[in-house]
Amino acid sequence: MFKFFPFLQWLGTYKKAYLSKDIIAGLTVGIILIPQGMAYAMIAGLPPVYGLYASLLPILTYVFLGTSRQVAVGPVAMDSLLVAASLGTLAITSIENYIAMVIVLAFLVGATQVLLGVFKMGFLVNYLSRPVISGFTSAAALIIIFSQIKHLLGIKVERATYFHELLVNVFSKISETNKFDLLIGIIGILLIILLKKINKKIPSILIVVIIGIATVYFFNLENFGVSLVGKVPSGLPSFKLPNISLTVVKDLWVMAIALAMVGYLEAISIGKAIEEKTGEETIDANKELIAIGSSNVIGSFFQAYPVTASFSRSAINSEAGAKTNLAALFSVVMVVITLLYLTPVFYYLPKAVLASIIMVSVFGLIDLEYAKRLLKHRKDEFFVLLITFFITLFIGIKEGILVGVLISLLLMVYRTSNPHFAVLGNIKGTEYYRNINRFGEDVFIQDNLLIVRFDAQLYFANASYFKKEIYKCIETKGANLRGIILNAEAINYIDSTAANMLKKLIKELESKHINFYIAGAIGPTRDILYSSGIIEVLKRENLFVKTNEAVLQFNNPKRETGLGFKIAHQNRMNSD
Repeated sequence: MFKFFPFLQWLGTYKKAYLSKDIIAGLTVGIILIPQGMAYAMIAGLPPVYGLYASLLPILTYVFLGTSRQVAVGPVAMDSLLVAASLGTLAITSIENYIAMVIVLAFLVGATQVLLGVFKMGFLVNYLSRPVISGFTSAAALIIIFSQIKHLLGIKVERATYFHELLVNVFSKISETNKFDLLIGIIGILLIILLKKINKKIPSILIVVIIGIATVYFFNLENFGVSLVGKVPSGLPSFKLPNISLTVVKDLWVMAIALAMVGYLEAISIGKAIEEKTGEETIDANKELIAIGSSNVIGSFFQAYPVTASFSRSAINSEAGAKTNLAALFSVVMVVITLLYLTPVFYYLPKAVLASIIMVSVFGLIDLEYAKRLLKHRKDEFFVLLITFFITLFIGIKEGILVGVLISLLLMVYRTSNPHFAVLGNIKGTEYYRNINRFGEDVFIQDNLLIVRFDAQLYFANASYFKKEIYKCIETKGANLRGIILNAEAINYIDSTAANMLKKLIKELESKHINFYIAGAIGPTRDILYSSGIIEVLKRENLFVKTNEAVLQFNNPKRETGLGFKIAHQNRMNSD
């Protein structure tokens, strides 16, 4: 039971003192969740009430299955944008069909996450490197911000597939701006920023929502063309199976996988960040995948769209003192009360207020400082970030993620096929051997001996590079060279291609009267040296634990100190 229901772990040690903290944290998050959920539903192209539906069963499911005790799950800006992007290219004729497709997408996202969790595939998220995520999120934040300008200005803008089209559509209608909408939106943005600077614990979003509703109601701003949320259906969502068909799955499966990966990455990164602050480690990566996936699957049965962990609400939940997942239960209670009794109030909520909430919330996703650091210290990774950013911005979100991941993988392959190759020398007065380029005059170098270190696994992609570098060093050393020692401490694997290359290289060197030694090989690498037959060509007495031992053996060949010799000697003793 503990394995399948993580909530039992904290329930068994729950203290009365935790209850008040969980209630306060849960209600605080709930107050923010309601307007945020409605705002994010608008990003996804859905009626605002679907943000509230996504704040019920998915959150309740995570209470029982989630492994993080402070993460706040629910609708988020990033997933909402991905939903809009994935469905924006499809020919959907009505809002009813659009909603039906979104719910199917939620099911597919959840099913993908659950399957990945069951088969322990959480490691796949590692292929989304930080430069890719930073470039993607920064571009997505800009898209989200500009997608809300129509609500800020109170104008009607045609849906656009690309960012540049969105800009053109907005500026073509800018003359139709409603000054009341614009004023409400700007005041909303300034108030949220100001209140956050005064004290982050002030519920700035709630205050702006209340002021917005009161202003519209008492000054009859509806008569001045202010765009309102309008009628929000009351009542809880009913149970309904997603309308899944082969055609729909074919249209959505690629984006479902992308959403599943991005959603999981958000959840796991937020959870880990909170754990670093609290010092309490409870997150299980694969169980977390199942928890988020189950939240989406169950949510899709109750008209919810895809959810994941929220950066802002998780931070608020943690700062408010949440001790367990029980806090989320009180957030759900707030949403239930709203759906049952308070939906008429939201009729007067200006869309400009929701736009201001979204703009301020997602602006923090634009990480310029990280881009500056990469430009200064990691230009190759900055290139990855930049490409991902521009492709996401001007070609598409799905394409941005895929190209970013592809470039990251190509960069990784390039690095492993051209790894660091160092020539070592003895640090005077010690037994240590270090890179001669870093220690200069402090190292002693023998004219007749070459010591090298290869800082990567040795495999088909870098085998020829390794051999080429060896021969470069041989040429530099000249005719006096009589021995080469390979420091293999950093080599954790040798594949069959590299093994064949090593055997040929050792034979070639032997024909030139140059002895080859290997020192510092770790256990798995030593196993490969034996199983691949390298040891037969190398000779067992030329395998050493330390580089210093190999040097001593080279200088005094009569010594019998090789690791291979010791193993062979031990085997003979055992057989006797």
